[in-house]
Amino acid sequence: MHYLLIDSNPRMVSAWREFFGDEENIKILEGDLTNVSCDAIVSPANSFGFMDGGVDYAISMRLGWELQFELQRKIKNLPEGELIVGKAMIIETGDEMIPFLVSAPTMRVPMSFNISTSINAYLAMKATLIETIKHPKIECVAIPGFCTGVGKMQTQIAARQMYQAYKEIIKEEKMDFKNFGEAQKYHWNINPQGMIFE
Repeated sequence: MHYLLIDSNPRMVSAWREFFGDEENIKILEGDLTNVSCDAIVSPANSFGFMDGGVDYAISMRLGWELQFELQRKIKNLPEGELIVGKAMIIETGDEMIPFLVSAPTMRVPMSFNISTSINAYLAMKATLIETIKHPKIECVAIPGFCTGVGKMQTQIAARQMYQAYKEIIKEEKMDFKNFGEAQKYHWNINPQGMIFE
């Protein structure tokens, strides 16, 4: 598998290079996600499949608005009736340059509150990697920065979260907590801006 990390925000690109720079199957570019030729691109949308804002708006303009309706139809048929943050879904696009879309929600509904202090970029990246590595027709995935648009997460934190997910899923560096304190410290390290207790 090959992964293209691509974003129009130079700060996101710089943060990725700091974390992913030594990974052989990672390519990092500053640019437009919708202009790539790749087996799949990732929509960092929401749990209900609305694709009319931010990166998703650009995807809908490029691949057609019927994609949003197909995604929403499939989401409604899920047992939960929504695509929970931490899960991902792959659908066909009918486009020769970008045959598949990966929907990996970074928030339940479009919002900015509490997203910057969450671990949602980590969860969305984990879900993206889990779904794409087992798909027989996907060998290249283009991924934008997660949670850094509407979600307002700092690019450095988003990159750290995405890399942590990459280490666990692709490099198989699984977590093994001996006690609750270790799990708590690990969680806090993924996003030091998040609260553990109020």
